Order: sequence, then structure tokens, then C-alpha cells
Amino acid sequence: MRDGDIAYLAFTERGRALARTLSGALGGEVSCTRDGVSLREWTAEAFAARRALVYVGAAGIAVRAVAPLLVSKASDPAVLAVDECARFAVPLASGHLGGANELARQIARVCGATAVVTTATDARGVFAVDEWARAQGMAIPDAARIRYVSARLLAGETVTVRSALPIDGAPPDGVTLTESDDADVWVDWRAHDALTLAPGMLVLGVGCKRGTARETLERRFAALCAETGALPETIHAAATIDRKRGEAGLSAFCAAHGWALSYDTANALASAEGDFSASAFVAQTTGVDNVCERAAALRAGGELVVRKYAGEGVTLALAKRRLRLDWRQSHG
Repeated sequence: MRDGDIAYLAFTERGRALARTLSGALGGEVSCTRDGVSLREWTAEAFAARRALVYVGAAGIAVRAVAPLLVSKASDPAVLAVDECARFAVPLASGHLGGANELARQIARVCGATAVVTTATDARGVFAVDEWARAQGMAIPDAARIRYVSARLLAGETVTVRSALPIDGAPPDGVTLTESDDADVWVDWRAHDALTLAPGMLVLGVGCKRGTARETLERRFAALCAETGALPETIHAAATIDRKRGEAGLSAFCAAHGWALSYDTANALASAEGDFSASAFVAQTTGVDNVCERAAALRAGGELVVRKYAGEGVTLALAKRRLRLDWRQSHG
């Protein structure tokens, strides 16, 4: 985790000293109830703002503090308890997707504690699909499906994975790659009726009329996703022509999704390699025959997967980045 992602709460001076040791090695901010910090208020604020909460004290205190705030392992931050004697580091919530298990291992390496990891896949040495997804930077839009895949692996059954990206290394025990449409797990930019892992593999190319509102862009993007099955979680960034710099609606649209928006000149877009839709009107207006497809392909450095999708003065396209995954990276 990045510096600042972790919040530590101690309850004694000894606990504070341990928290500072951990913060010095792993980053993060240390607080202590001895300074008048409210357990309830600290928990609410840290839960909303941080990726990990580490309570340096009894596990029971941590459990009671976070229990009212827990919603889903797909969105909740990692929650851990570390006793002030540094004997045990215990992941309590979001072990795989939130990274609590891996953080417990890191804490153990720093202070000599034992990481008490209790998730079944870890305890039995079985491939954890959600932990692998996190290590590879993939989102899981429907985390409820994880348990079905994990249950099959724990039962000794084979799970099939179909991937739209190359994966280096050999699949772990119990996992096999397939080209079948009946795969148990999909790694793809589209939604499937199975556990789908969503890598940030796409660039969204955008063209729009001057003054286009964010709401219009949101509406057209939602229509694109509905029609093509594209998962918003797979979009890594957005791109357009430099003539759109300063468009408030476009900037707000990208910011709301957390996408960096890049701008390229007409000459740069014209140099993009590929087969693109051409419009004489667009060429006359912008100096290049297509904006959305060329912008997406240029910034992705890969092929188009969705060609120009137009409506309400907006054009959108999706291009695939040249990414590779790795079976061997089971932990971040």
C-alpha cells in the first residue's frame, strides 16, 4: 500500500510505539486514544478515507468498532488487529480484495509477529482468485461470485479461466486456461454470466461538441456499456483531441470516474496506426478525420475493440492496451 493509505490506532504508549515502528516501515498515520481521540469517530473517518485500518490492541475492540460500517468485501478497507506485544497480526475484514492478509504478512515481517491468516484458501494453500485479481490490479464487479469459485477449488475441483489478456507463467494447481464460453472465470473487458475479473485494459476515446454537459457524456457512456457489455472498471484512462482542452463537461466526466484525460494534436492523432472510421466533416472541423477512435488507439497502443459509438453530439470508442498478467504474482 502507498504511504498514507494506512491508519493506525493505539490505546497505550506501548501500542503507540509499535504503531510508529509499523508506520515508519509501511507508511501511514498514527493516532492514540490517550490523546483524546475517539475510537468511534476515528473509525468512521478512517473507514471512509483509508485503505487499511490497523488497531494496535485487542481484536474484539476492532471488531466492535468496525462492525456497524461493514458493507462488502468488494469495497470495505482492510481491517487488522495487532496486539501491542507484537505477537500476532490478525486480518479481520477484506483479507483478499482489501489486502488485509498481505498487510498482516508485511506487519509480521516488520515486527516479528505471526500473521494469523484464517481465510480457507490461505489456510489450505489453495489458489485465491480474489487475491490474485488484487495483485494484478483487477477489479471484481460482482464479488458475490467469488465464493462459488473458491468453494470448487476447496473441494478439489478444477476451475477454468478464459482470459482476453496473455498470462505469463504456469496456472496454479486447480486452475486451467480455456477458450470455452463456459469458463468459470473470465478476465475480460466485458461482463459475463460468471465471475469476471476486470483489468484496466481499455482507453476510452472521446469526441464531443463544444459545451457538451457531463450528464450527456454519462448518458452516452452508460448506453455504450449497456450495448457492448463493457465494464466501466476496465477503463484505464480517456483521450481526446487538444481542441477539447478546457471543456468543463468532459473534464468533470473523466474526473468523476477517476480517469486521467490526455489530449493529442490533430497531427498526432493522424499518425495513429489502424483502420478508422472517417468523416469529412470531422476532418474539416478538427483537422483529422476521426477523434474518438484515433485517440483511443493512440493512447492504448493497441487495437480498437469498440468502434465509433455516436449520439447526442458525442462519439466514443474503446481500444485495448497491450497488457500482460502473471500467474506467479499471488501477492501484491
